[in-house]
Amino acid sequence: MTHQALLSRLLPDEPVGELPVLQGQFHQVVIASDRVVRFARTEAAAARLTARAAVLRVLAGLDLGFRTPEPLLTGGAHGTDEPPYLVLSRVPGAPLPDSALERPGMAASVAAQYVTLLTGLAEAGTDEDVRAALPRAPEGEWRLFAADVRAELFGLMSDAGRLRAERELTAVDDLPHVTGAVVHGDLGGENVLWEDADGWPRLSGVVDWDEVALGDPAEDLAAVGAGYGEELMGRVLALGGWAGAAYDGVAARAATIRGTFALQQALSAYRDGDEDELAEGLAGYV
Repeated sequence: MTHQALLSRLLPDEPVGELPVLQGQFHQVVIASDRVVRFARTEAAAARLTARAAVLRVLAGLDLGFRTPEPLLTGGAHGTDEPPYLVLSRVPGAPLPDSALERPGMAASVAAQYVTLLTGLAEAGTDEDVRAALPRAPEGEWRLFAADVRAELFGLMSDAGRLRAERELTAVDDLPHVTGAVVHGDLGGENVLWEDADGWPRLSGVVDWDEVALGDPAEDLAAVGAGYGEELMGRVLALGGWAGAAYDGVAARAATIRGTFALQQALSAYRDGDEDELAEGLAGYV
């Protein structure tokens, strides 16, 4: 881990050399006991730090029913010798283990808390201050995604794989442009944290808001389904009232979006040069 002197100043009471470090595509993340330090790894990521901090301040000011990282300090670059960084409060909790849903009654409890999470994000999307602070999902984003997959990944697929991909891409081409809700954008199980409450999981917080935007809540619903399976997804849709036509087909849109997750993984991995992730994403297309 580099930046030892800076980390010692930012985290004076921590054993800096022993802290866990996560490597992402755009950031290097150091996890301390009550803080998280994110170092930008690219110029583009560095340029986004200030805007990202502003968005997190808006989210921290909302009553969502769960915690989000609160920006504490930004610094670095701009004529200094320090790398660009953002210090955040650490959200307590851990991802829900797969075995947790096996206990009787546990799936119903978890599904109800996901409904609260998603409902809170949908309601936040009507707040004018939130809408002024957050970016909107770009119109035509799915058409652009489809074009990129065809251009960059089709050459790696079998004929049957290209036919499958074409069906999935054609389906998302027809999705409407929706920007009514706050959408996390990466609501996989690793970003939703839970604490123990007398033997039952209690949703404590949500982290990694890098992809947050005003968009379609179907995207976050799709991530829930991908992370926990059809049974829990069905419970969430039913409890939230999203299973019928009253919610403008969100369940169908979520299923369509979920059908592209492997292609999304493959495209990101191809661009990052991650051969293992690429192979996993393309496993059903070669």
